[in-house]
Amino acid sequence: MLEHGGRLVAAAASYGIPVSEWLDLSTGIAPQGYPLPAMPEDVWRRLPEDDNLEAIAGAYCGNPALLAVAGSQAAIQALPLLFRSGRAALPAPTYGEHPAAWERAGHQVTRFAADDLETACAAADAVIVCNPNNPTAHRYAPARLLDAAATLASRGGWLVVDEAFMDATPEHSVAAAAGGAAPNLVVLRSLGKFFGLAGARVGFVIGEPSLLARLRETLGPWAVAGPARWAAKLALADSGWQARQRQRLDQTSQWLGSMLQAHGLEGASTALYHYVVTQRAADIHEALARRGILLRRFDDSPALRFGLPGDETDWQRLAAALKEIA
Repeated sequence: MLEHGGRLVAAAASYGIPVSEWLDLSTGIAPQGYPLPAMPEDVWRRLPEDDNLEAIAGAYCGNPALLAVAGSQAAIQALPLLFRSGRAALPAPTYGEHPAAWERAGHQVTRFAADDLETACAAADAVIVCNPNNPTAHRYAPARLLDAAATLASRGGWLVVDEAFMDATPEHSVAAAAGGAAPNLVVLRSLGKFFGLAGARVGFVIGEPSLLARLRETLGPWAVAGPARWAAKLALADSGWQARQRQRLDQTSQWLGSMLQAHGLEGASTALYHYVVTQRAADIHEALARRGILLRRFDDSPALRFGLPGDETDWQRLAAALKEIA
């Protein structure tokens, strides 16, 4: 199992601080999630069935050709099994589950620098990128990704774009082209980050219908639990809340950037996290952890990922801790 953010139980055991006393900034999950109402009891008693979730998600993503899955992690693990073994290229660094899944499925995995996308597409059978990239926040322009898909298509290759952190900037998504204008393009979306509903484990795969049919068979029936489907429908249909959430995340990300910059920790960012490359990464991570503040640390190229604090108490706590360790 690869290491991920949000491991509060392990942090609590390691530092002797109860889980309830931690400020978790390690995940990139929105601190203010979608406010779900009380759930009808019969949602728990019935097996999941056709409930219009995929139509609602299709309207939200701008493409009706999609499949609901148990979080994008389910698709990350299953998709490589649907392609014949070949050369899979991914940027370095990127979300670690992607290269691990392609390696497990028997593909030859190579890594490329983020700016070398076109070179990677000229040699690989499949190229897999996160946009924006997790953790570095590197972004690919939609036109560049569509050109990459066309290059791969000319050689029978595929482009997989993980848009787990795209919801705050939907104008940069390539989901509308997946499986249609770009038949070899597959896009992954997730309900966890922007909507703050990571525990629901809901994601979507957007792409060519025959590929989605094969994926559906691979995952089997009832891939997404009924309560999770119920929550997803409400969140995806609430365009008013989504607009307010985008404004809130944009503002709070700017606040976090200003705070970090004031302490010499300027870096790249999305609406949901800031990525700071620093030789002090291990020391800062340790110092904040001793104060009950959890960050995501990366060691290959020493760096930290800061998620967004929630309420005023969280902001004051982070500000005080950064001042203490400056």
